[in-house]
Amino acid sequence: TSGDPDGAKLQIISFVGFLEFWRESAGTHYMSGGKIGEMPEFDSKYIPGGALNLYDPLGYSKSRSAEDKERGLIVELNNGRLAMLGIFGFVSASSVEGSVPFLKFIDHYDGNVMAPLTKSILPSISF
Repeated sequence: TSGDPDGAKLQIISFVGFLEFWRESAGTHYMSGGKIGEMPEFDSKYIPGGALNLYDPLGYSKSRSAEDKERGLIVELNNGRLAMLGIFGFVSASSVEGSVPFLKFIDHYDGNVMAPLTKSILPSISF
């Protein structure tokens, strides 16, 4: 079984579900002319007192040029890809000893590394 309690999994899925709901209800859907990946702002029109936005909460990017924003997007995508490769490296090093020479200090793990994904958080649905 997973080390994460079911409540924690449900909280994460609920938060991501809220973000999807917010994006679909407060903005223009990308199939109706909206921009793909665009997140509507959390402002006082919808949330009393307002809230910080998810991307650029302090407003640093408002004065950046389109070219600089495009470069930043590519840098962020590459950063995410590198992070995924790093995670795969740690999983490989813990599963197969010696598979990643630079990670010899990682202890071997005999369990199922995919255990967090083996149990459904919904009691009536099992995968």
